[in-house]
Amino acid sequence: MHPLLQQQTWRFIDQSLIMKNRTPLESFAMDDTLCQLVGQLQSSPTVRTWVHDQTVVLGIQDHRLPFIQEGIQLLNNNGYRAIVRNSGGLAVLLDSGVLNISIIMSEQAGTIHINSGYDMMVDFIKLLFPEAAEKIEAYEIIGSYCPGSYDLSIDGKKFAGISQRRLRQGVAVQIYLCIEGSGSNRAKLIKDFYDISLKREKTKFAYPTIQPEVMASLSELLNKRITVQDTVFRIQNVLQQLSNETHLSSLNEEEMELYSFYLKRVFERNEKMLNKK
Repeated sequence: MHPLLQQQTWRFIDQSLIMKNRTPLESFAMDDTLCQLVGQLQSSPTVRTWVHDQTVVLGIQDHRLPFIQEGIQLLNNNGYRAIVRNSGGLAVLLDSGVLNISIIMSEQAGTIHINSGYDMMVDFIKLLFPEAAEKIEAYEIIGSYCPGSYDLSIDGKKFAGISQRRLRQGVAVQIYLCIEGSGSNRAKLIKDFYDISLKREKTKFAYPTIQPEVMASLSELLNKRITVQDTVFRIQNVLQQLSNETHLSSLNEEEMELYSFYLKRVFERNEKMLNKK
């Protein structure tokens, strides 16, 4: 088990239900807020869960696709909205069967190296799903959307991807977990998005060639019904095992003021990106 997971106190913020019909931009602002609070030791290390319906989160490179507006229109026609995120990576699909988890730590006691942050999240997911821990591997799955060296897979099929956000001595390690539904159907929509946004035009950046069959949900891979809410309960249980105290909470009044600041900044940045020609 990664030593960063063993904390005296964990704070747990569950937004797996209340964020569903709201934009993921609110979640990005929330993680920025928590990065500052935890980074400056104004909050305990924090785990936050969040779910958003029918959204494709684009990376900065996606926004430079030659026919990006046509790609966004395709997503809209399929019932998905598109936003641009404030961290690295490429297009990721969110819906009610995808659980996002953020683990926010402080670097006040020492630097948290990038790989250490990733390793911490891999160990956390293995603790969540002990029945699959020995099967879960972390390496890049070629043909998946938003590929990275810490893609999580079982038998070569990806079910999760990890990213990081660093701000004010806070580190947010974020993962999207495809828990329910069809992983390949999600990948097919992202494939169609890249096909229409690129139209085989040559670009400096090498966009992924999506192969939908290399992606699956955890329910499909384990051949049993696992729900997002089941997973949230698992998280609470694991946090209680990892600490002396686990506090379930939301932001207090003072923290909400900081959140409002970051929310305004995130919205302004996203609007500027989407309106750029």
